[in-house]
Amino acid sequence: MFEYINGKLTEKNPAYCIIEAGGIGYFINISLTTYGQIQHQKDCKLLLHQVIREDAHLLFGFFSDNERDLFRQLITVSGIGANTARMMLSSLKPDELRSTIASGNTGVLQGIKGIGLKTAQRIIVELRDKITKAAHPEEILMLHDNTIKDEALSALVTLGFSKNHVEKVIAGILLTDKSVTLEELIKKALKQL
Repeated sequence: MFEYINGKLTEKNPAYCIIEAGGIGYFINISLTTYGQIQHQKDCKLLLHQVIREDAHLLFGFFSDNERDLFRQLITVSGIGANTARMMLSSLKPDELRSTIASGNTGVLQGIKGIGLKTAQRIIVELRDKITKAAHPEEILMLHDNTIKDEALSALVTLGFSKNHVEKVIAGILLTDKSVTLEELIKKALKQL
């Protein structure tokens, strides 16, 4: 229902802020990532996601569209509510969280308060393909050297692996480690294939 709010920051802390717009103060739940972006501002614009429950109408605010998109993907996973998704975005930056999911790293997800092994596995199973397909181009294509990606892809396809599967694995590895060498990239990919 609400897309964004633009107004004066009257109160802010790492879990929420209050923005005055049109003479009304709106209580908005935020992540640490968003707090880091707005902590020195007096006026700001936050993108919103509204959650309507029987007992409350809640607003969640995000400094970037990237963060809000990831929040919306997370809450589609069974067992992940809005507060858990906010906790995940407070624990890891959106790009780090995307790469963690894309690479299938359950250990990092389990390090987030409220996420156990089964929930971490469910997040990866349900979101891995969506995240690698819908990743912002700069996240996938900001590779330090596309020739490394192409050479690794060629080598692994020659070994008999499916091109589509190899591309996803390589993209996940390159999201987490942008300084990887060709040999390291192939070795890491082989472990995941």
